[in-house]
Amino acid sequence: MIDSRVKFRHLQTFVEVARQKSVMKAAELLHVSQPAVTKTIRELEQALGVDVFERDGRGIKITRYGEVFLRHAGAALTALRQGLDSVSQEQFADAPPIRIGALPTVSSRIMPRAMELFLKERTWSRVKIVTGENAVLLEQLRVGDLDIVVGRLAGAEKMAGFSFEHLYSEQVVFAVRAGHPLLSGGQSPFSGFGDYTVLMPTRGSIIRPVVENFLIANGVSSLPNQIETVSDSFGRAFLRSSDAIWIISNGVVADDVADGRLAMLPVDTGETRGPVGLTMRADAVPSVPQSILMQTIREAAGEVS
Repeated sequence: MIDSRVKFRHLQTFVEVARQKSVMKAAELLHVSQPAVTKTIRELEQALGVDVFERDGRGIKITRYGEVFLRHAGAALTALRQGLDSVSQEQFADAPPIRIGALPTVSSRIMPRAMELFLKERTWSRVKIVTGENAVLLEQLRVGDLDIVVGRLAGAEKMAGFSFEHLYSEQVVFAVRAGHPLLSGGQSPFSGFGDYTVLMPTRGSIIRPVVENFLIANGVSSLPNQIETVSDSFGRAFLRSSDAIWIISNGVVADDVADGRLAMLPVDTGETRGPVGLTMRADAVPSVPQSILMQTIREAAGEVS
């Protein structure tokens, strides 16, 4: 029997605090005060009879009871959103919205073609495409803010409750401006890394450990002058005006290299190849428009793989 003390605001607040790992950040996003968030969480804990968060140094972390409840709370909010969407569809004869999370490499290489194919199907569905780090996108997928994530396969510990469909494999490359000094040959590119600014994937990105292991294996143990970024627009602009080295997934810069605006250092990065595909919640049942969009993503991926 459902405890009548658990309200929508309890679920919404709990999920937001769990996602942000911060009462302060959750309060800002929910547009309420921090005391109000704390009070709501305490009410939820009283109704459940267990603590869902615990102190972790100066911050907080979710308890094992909280982890269990998060799966159901996220599903409940997703079901409610779908119900609201259904009412909206009945009112305005509108197709269900589709919310896609895509890594930068997918956003630039796959999604434009996928959307071109999808729009020809005339489903009239509203599509929202969000780009960000893999960990952030998967957390949004877990709590129901996204329907599908298109990107690299995450580690096994982060894939609990998800299903993954492999589309193609992609490797990391070392991109530079055309005419970069390291393109002249005569020495290993790795011997001169310390002389240049290196654009690295952020610590939250899925390819960061792959890149770090690859560099260590090739004798690069530290990079004194580095910038962490997943912004493809910044990477392109910065390379045009500097001798920086951009370590990034091949798909992000493939068109730039083909056009001659950027070049790749002669480095064999085959061992950095990893699977790229569709990630969904394991219990999700795709709507017809979602299924159509997933098919157009498959077709677009087939064209570039």
